[in-house]
Amino acid sequence: MFDLFCLNEHTRSGGSSTVEGTLNRMPRCFSHPDPHIRPPFFHSLAIAMLPGHPGTPLTAPAEAHYCLPEQPSAETVSARLRAVAQFLRRLLPLCQAHTVEFYTRGLWETMVALPPETVLEELSGERLQGLLEEPPPQRPLQEAADGCSFSSILCENSQRLINVQAFAVAAKFYSMPNLGVCIPLKQLLEALNRRQQPKSNFEIKTDDFMNNKKSHEVQLMSQLVDGIAKYYGINQVIDLGSGKGYLSSFLSMQYNLKVYGIDSSNTNTRGANERNRKLKKHWQAYERRARTNVRGHVFKGAKERLEQDKEKFKANTTEKLLSTNNSLQSQAQVVAPDSNLFETADVFTDYDMCITNKQYELHSGTQLQPDENYISETAFLSILPADAVENDCSTRPNCRDLCEEEKERRKMASLKAKASRSKEANIYCPLTSYITAETELRDIVADLEDCVLVGLHTCGDLAPSTLRLFSAKPEIKAVCSVGCCYHLLSEEQEIQKDGSHGTLGFPMSRYLKEEGWFCGRNVRMAACLALERVAVGQVLPTESLFYRAVLQVIVEEFYGVKRSDRNIGKVYSKSSSFLDYVRKSLKKLELDESMISDSLIMEYFEKYKHRMNELEAFNMLKVVLGPCIEVLILLDRLCYLKEQDNIAWSGLVKLFDPIKSPRCYAVVALKKQTFHMPAN
Repeated sequence: MFDLFCLNEHTRSGGSSTVEGTLNRMPRCFSHPDPHIRPPFFHSLAIAMLPGHPGTPLTAPAEAHYCLPEQPSAETVSARLRAVAQFLRRLLPLCQAHTVEFYTRGLWETMVALPPETVLEELSGERLQGLLEEPPPQRPLQEAADGCSFSSILCENSQRLINVQAFAVAAKFYSMPNLGVCIPLKQLLEALNRRQQPKSNFEIKTDDFMNNKKSHEVQLMSQLVDGIAKYYGINQVIDLGSGKGYLSSFLSMQYNLKVYGIDSSNTNTRGANERNRKLKKHWQAYERRARTNVRGHVFKGAKERLEQDKEKFKANTTEKLLSTNNSLQSQAQVVAPDSNLFETADVFTDYDMCITNKQYELHSGTQLQPDENYISETAFLSILPADAVENDCSTRPNCRDLCEEEKERRKMASLKAKASRSKEANIYCPLTSYITAETELRDIVADLEDCVLVGLHTCGDLAPSTLRLFSAKPEIKAVCSVGCCYHLLSEEQEIQKDGSHGTLGFPMSRYLKEEGWFCGRNVRMAACLALERVAVGQVLPTESLFYRAVLQVIVEEFYGVKRSDRNIGKVYSKSSSFLDYVRKSLKKLELDESMISDSLIMEYFEKYKHRMNELEAFNMLKVVLGPCIEVLILLDRLCYLKEQDNIAWSGLVKLFDPIKSPRCYAVVALKKQTFHMPAN
């Protein structure tokens, strides 16, 4: 086994004497047969490895990824994580309490020393949108944050919120866009694609096969994953938490990658297989539209060129006629001064017919050339997985006309074809398995090879497990992970109550572990809130939350029940009024609803309805603080990667539009390269 630190000396002592020879002796991921898509570092490496070359030994982190954007240093990430953690430590109580207990625990009086109207005014309309604006030169915001000490945000004695504006400015400062740790997606894609082959002329429009949100996510993430795969020269992708296979199937079809989609749900796997099978049927209508567009484009272009040629011919003919006429006029003065030699209109008409026929022949021929938005059905089916293609029955010979020997031969050929599907370059194979940080991928994927590990909105602990698998498994060369459902992450204090558990989802970094950091489910739930959507007018579910909070008052005061293992579920959407909501909820909680009268239920409602704005204002404070909690979780994951010795490049990338897809940040990392050098 050789790594890039010792490769230089090894090759000089007995390696090839040419750049191409050196490249050809490298593994496939280093020596792609097309020199235009080899990572540029390896050309430099090959030159430096030539016998007698005076170069110095190269190191993987400094040279192998020199063309990628500058990554935030481990020191920078650690410093940002510490700063965000210190900011949140005193403000987390705002998010630790559940809104169910809002009135029973008197959360507004306990935590906020302001009227709810003041909070709502400061955190609504244009002021809320201002929190999302791109930061100005960082110093002004830094000064604003420095001026917002905790003494101006919280009362020193009671720890109650006393300054909403200072709270909002500080929250903005500790949100992701202002920390300087994100790599722009465009910059990363340009670096990854710098030496790659040009894209295929055909591009599948995902809007035709999935909803707008999923289409947005799949297009952008697949573009990045393909760039990473091509950068390394590898062809296999493992998609964890693949669900219905939207990302997996698109990577397989559009980018010709071999993809294994692994999901813990058998239902999802069956759905992915069925959806994959139906793609051919979807494509037939899709292809007809594309063919129509191509014909229209060709004939429109032919007509435009025909008109241009006619105009040019008229101009040229007129010029020649004038020249000839001038010459003939000088001769006609002697011969026949009043004669007309021909009608020019006849000349134009005849030539028009000639041009028309030739143009039609020429541009009919151009239909054989594929338009950038067109691909034949045969070509499309060739990129589909084998089991998604149904052969045309009309082309099959009658089985009764085949001899037994031919039937057996075809049967064996079919079995061999099925056995070889896993070896095809562009397959998508949905699998079912529960993934943890300790999972052996080779037990699931028999032909596991150098690959990219991806996850689009991997739920709860699956996101940190993805990063741990990436670090631990040598076959995984890169990772691109977008997490979600932070409230489902596991933490030590919660697990101690529930019993034994494997590797915890949070925290991952040494710093937060040493600090004994604990968020709790309610805090992590706040990290799932979508500030961007609220800022553009999405209404919080205040009434449903209000119903639930008042119900809790009834349950505790009237029934004397503090805790219940029963779940109310989505009763609000099925209720016609507060009274109806309470009646249905009491049944769900298995409490005797006949014990309480309608009038008493409505008395509770009347008692608290004027305080509904307190609940709305309290939730707005959570919405503003939510992005900072998400930053804590994401920086913890990035800091974990920075602590690993085998990782050459890592960073956070804003992949999606947060209004379309609120969980929009991807953790991306690439490993240092090690490989076996073949003997001379």
